Amino acid sequence: MPRYKLTIEYDGAPFFGWQVQDTLPSVQGALEAAVKAMTGADLRVHGAGRTDAGVHARGQVAHVDIEKQFPPGRFRDGLNAHLRPHPIAVLEAEIVPDSFEARFSAIKRHYRYRIVNTRANLALDIGHAWRVPRKLDADAMHAAARRLLGKHDFTTFRDTECQAKSPEKTLDQLDVLRDGREITIITSARSFLHSQVRSMVGSLVWVGEGRWTADDLSAALAARNRAACGIVAPPDGLYLVKVDY
Repeated sequence: MPRYKLTIEYDGAPFFGWQVQDTLPSVQGALEAAVKAMTGADLRVHGAGRTDAGVHARGQVAHVDIEKQFPPGRFRDGLNAHLRPHPIAVLEAEIVPDSFEARFSAIKRHYRYRIVNTRANLALDIGHAWRVPRKLDADAMHAAARRLLGKHDFTTFRDTECQAKSPEKTLDQLDVLRDGREITIITSARSFLHSQVRSMVGSLVWVGEGRWTADDLSAALAARNRAACGIVAPPDGLYLVKVDY
């Protein structure tokens, strides 16, 4: 039974996250329906990460085992045909060893968060970025972000319903970059807690607005208390960009 690795991009706006829902649309559910249309079987598509409702992906990775072997290009094209009109695209399909696991074989995940720092309403970017109308100091945000690098207990930046066994994570990258009115936050780690990225982004925005200092961010981290977190950024601006293996 061949195992296929799929690289996928999607607009998360119409979906209630990656994970299959009983009655609500999900990315995983749409992919599994496409696989069934090709194979006639109900098969599980395993993802590298369970993106939340409204979160997008440019490089989500999944794997699926099917009875019949298709040429990878044909399998990719067949899935894309059955995925229409969902805003989901299978970019690549390849046959991989049975030892490959989309989730557990991953060694690093890369996310990007887009903020449009403007007084004007969004037009083309609506649903795909967070509009923050108040002027943000991106340099202050970047300097404060250094405080979160490394291994820490990230309880403060962890959703109360997070199911991870430990709140400790090692953050390898957290950069804040400005290009005109757009601020991009780039982060990477082996894995993240539920809502960790959005929680960090929201707290960094408080720094950018002058509401918090870098010391306030450090104090929030040290508190190990969800109540110490700043605001949680909306899902619109978050993208799973790449998964390393």
